Amino acid sequence: MGIREDAAQSRMKKKVEEALRSKMKAQALKECDPLVAKFAECAKGRLFSVVWACRAQSKETNACLHRYTNDEAFEKYKKQYEEQALQKL
Repeated sequence: MGIREDAAQSRMKKKVEEALRSKMKAQALKECDPLVAKFAECAKGRLFSVVWACRAQSKETNACLHRYTNDEAFEKYKKQYEEQALQKL
């Protein structure tokens, strides 16, 4: 492979990883929807006070999202993608 092929491969890999991260984030939001809604309800009608008034809901939401969007979860997404790509061959 030449330099151009390597660059194209690298770009493609980046695009795939970006798509996988986007899919992972969407899944996390779906899984954590009740907590996100709870935080949104708390934040409704607030400006600056949301920081301290909704701290508990914010922490719960962030903890939930982190469960689904950490590096380990991303590696699982990549592995699943690679397995699916191999099955197509």
